[in-house]
Amino acid sequence: MLPFLDSISTHMDYKGQKLAEQIFQGIILVSAVIGFIYGFITEQFGWTVYIVLAGFAVSCLLTLPPWPMYRRNPLKWQSVQSEISAPEMILKEKPVENTKKLKKHK
Repeated sequence: MLPFLDSISTHMDYKGQKLAEQIFQGIILVSAVIGFIYGFITEQFGWTVYIVLAGFAVSCLLTLPPWPMYRRNPLKWQSVQSEISAPEMILKEKPVENTKKLKKHK
């Protein structure tokens, strides 16, 4: 469809996800506190809602796209192992023993 869309990276590593979550929660918390204080002073609940929604929009803009700061710690994948056919896999599996005793209810 659009070839330039394939060049855009769409992944985020685990530490990046944690950072994005912390930024999101921090912005929402700060905007809620500022909105509450400003709405309380002006006695207008509408301003509180507007400020919280603006904080939500800013936090979405900063955390939803996979910015490069969220991709600094890529995972190191293991090398590919040779494939094992299904019958060989079954033979290599250890039998599972049921060590848990069942209680009889009266």
